Amino acid sequence: MRGSFAGVGAGAAGLGARPAGDGQPGQVLRRECCSYGPGICLEYVQDGEPKSRSIDLLDLTPDTDATALVEEIQKGEPLITASCKEYVIHIIRRLQEKIGEKEDHKFKLFKILRAHILPLTNVAFNKSGSRFITGSYDRTCKVWDTASGKILHTLEGHGNVVFAIAFNNPYGNMIATGSFDKTCKLWSTETGICSHTFRGHKAEIVCLSFNLQSTLVATGSMDTTAKLWDIEKGEERATLSGHSGEIIAVSFNTTGERIITGSFDHTVKVWDVGTGRLLHTLIGHRGEISSIQFSWDCSLIVTGSLDKTCMLWDAMAGTHIATLTGHSDEIVDVCFDYVGQRVATASSDGSARIYNVETKKCIAKLEGHGSEISKVCFNPKGDRVLTASSDKTARLWDAATGHCLQVLEGHTDDIFSCAFNYEGDKIITGSKDNTCRIWH
Repeated sequence: MRGSFAGVGAGAAGLGARPAGDGQPGQVLRRECCSYGPGICLEYVQDGEPKSRSIDLLDLTPDTDATALVEEIQKGEPLITASCKEYVIHIIRRLQEKIGEKEDHKFKLFKILRAHILPLTNVAFNKSGSRFITGSYDRTCKVWDTASGKILHTLEGHGNVVFAIAFNNPYGNMIATGSFDKTCKLWSTETGICSHTFRGHKAEIVCLSFNLQSTLVATGSMDTTAKLWDIEKGEERATLSGHSGEIIAVSFNTTGERIITGSFDHTVKVWDVGTGRLLHTLIGHRGEISSIQFSWDCSLIVTGSLDKTCMLWDAMAGTHIATLTGHSDEIVDVCFDYVGQRVATASSDGSARIYNVETKKCIAKLEGHGSEISKVCFNPKGDRVLTASSDKTARLWDAATGHCLQVLEGHTDDIFSCAFNYEGDKIITGSKDNTCRIWH
């Protein structure tokens, strides 16, 4: 379930009711369908419990025959019955319309927020972009209402810098904060109350991540270990040991079955989440790892390194596929687009690049920043790229051509973080000037 495109299948629409036993055993009464571009999610009730099943539509284009596509899906999906077929076709056609829209939106500065009394460390949106969070050297995390710019909660309790922060997207009802005080805290988004404090690391926590199922949070530390924490029980599930340098990045795959850790020891390790067992060590980089990510379909891993290269790996086999070269300085950030067809890289050489995953070739060079680019990300639709730089600007680029579409100016110091919300109609930038800027 990827970032939803604005207005497509908003909310859930009932697909009618029929008795249990029509279709899969245990299916009862109500089926619902919501779409999340590019894909749909079927919601149903089985044995009295609400369940859902997502169907990826990675190859969907405006020219796809929606009727033929649904008929093909029906062959292996009994939830899509004859009674709801037309509605599913309607949903997919609306998704196609959204995919085909020409993107010419210009972002305008909406609000400037002076967030903390000491410098910021990170910023993050919830899924819809209605709220965002900021971490700081002042030992707090603040929860903000995006529309009003008001502080909803100040999350206090850490004894040192709050360095790593995240919402449990797509749900957004929890926040995790990782601190130099060696602990991770779990908070309610609605109340601001801390439900758990996870203790066990022997050095600073510098990265963290929720799994998409919102059952686990992973933390990476300068003590060279990562830990998996059970959200419901509030206890440690596993310690991932084996790196010889600090862990600076952790990332779950979308199924939640595997997690990768990137380290200053130049390696990335692939772990089985259920057992905590080491599956693969990805060896090949000649410098510290800076950024790592699974592709959405879990088949690939991308790694960026201070050795100036980006590498692609087979996620199941743990084997090296390609080395993406071209940058003249350290790569500090990498990411896939949502369908895993392209990779973007950000470098200290002041440029970003976009590579085609299939051909392994650079298809666009994003040039124009005056100094290091610290962050790069695709919008959910995949046709725009956002970069943040120490030249005090963020830039919006055409992902196909590398043409700079817009310069977001106004910060008075380095921009270290930037992000789209899931619908791609809001941007947040965080700067060393101690402000966040919201762009609509």
